[in-house]
Order: sequence, then structure tokens, then C-alpha cells
Amino acid sequence: MNYAIYYNSVTGNTKMLADHIHSQMKENCLYSGNDADPKIEEADLVFVGFWTDKGRCSDPVIELLKKIKNKKIFLFGTAGFGGSPEYFERILGNVEKYADPTCEVVGRYMCQGKMPMSVRERYQKMYDSDPQNEQFQSLLNNFDQAKKHPNQEDLDTLTIQLKSMIKAIQKS
Repeated sequence: MNYAIYYNSVTGNTKMLADHIHSQMKENCLYSGNDADPKIEEADLVFVGFWTDKGRCSDPVIELLKKIKNKKIFLFGTAGFGGSPEYFERILGNVEKYADPTCEVVGRYMCQGKMPMSVRERYQKMYDSDPQNEQFQSLLNNFDQAKKHPNQEDLDTLTIQLKSMIKAIQKS
């Protein structure tokens, strides 16, 4: 089975996951990158990576998901806010809705990812203007936690998901 990896990454978090997938899959890669390369349509399995934008993926990912037909798809992404599996599942569900109905989603994975420092500066200004607001402190705490991701544990969990997906495909 051949495959392609497409990712849309602003901070490098999703690219890190894409590179990890490529290192784990090794053989039969037709394409890996962030352009909607025509080779993607030749692949049996397409890994589609995204960063979270307002609870969903970015527009280029939506366009790709609507364009590809009759493929097995593995969705993977990162979100600055994280830690909650339910939150990640909601995002993955939102993204999966964009896949063409002829495609089969065979795997999904999300983890937290670091955010640009400009986001922390904005949160700090909010906190400084109202230090009693617990939500602002929570935003700062989440930002500081996100700086550590994706980490090795995230990559190890992704590897487990990949192995599980491959076994399931081989059985079918």
C-alpha cells in the first residue's frame, strides 16, 4: 500500500508529526509536504495533518479533504489548547466532516502544540489588566504547558496509533 502525507503547519508542530509519520512508515511514500501535490490522488492512504483554527482545520485542509476521493485517510493535528481527550475528539469530529463520503477515515490523532510567543504576550496583557480573572491565569498556564508539546510521549502515542491503524487495514 502506498501513501502520501499532506500537512498544513504554521508553528511547525504539525510538520513534526508529519515527519514522525514519514519516519515510521518508511517505504512506499509518494509524497510528503504542504502542497496539494497531484501524487496525493495516486495514494491508497493519505495522512492529512492540520493545526486547529477555531475548533477545526484550516481552509487548505478543508479544500484537500473535499477534493480527494475513494481514499483511506488518517487525520492528525495539533491544538494550542489541550490536555482534554474530549476536546481533541470534538476537533477531529469537526475535521472529519469535511472528508468526501467516498473516503474512509482509518485513524485519527491529536496532541497539544506550542503557540507563538505573541499569544502569550496577549494573554499576559489580559492578565495584567485583570489579575483576579482566573480565566486569564488559566490561559497563561495552558500556554506554558503547550510549550512542551509535541514531545516524545506525543510521538510515541502517535506511533501506537499508526501501528494500530496498519493492523486494522491489514485485517480488512
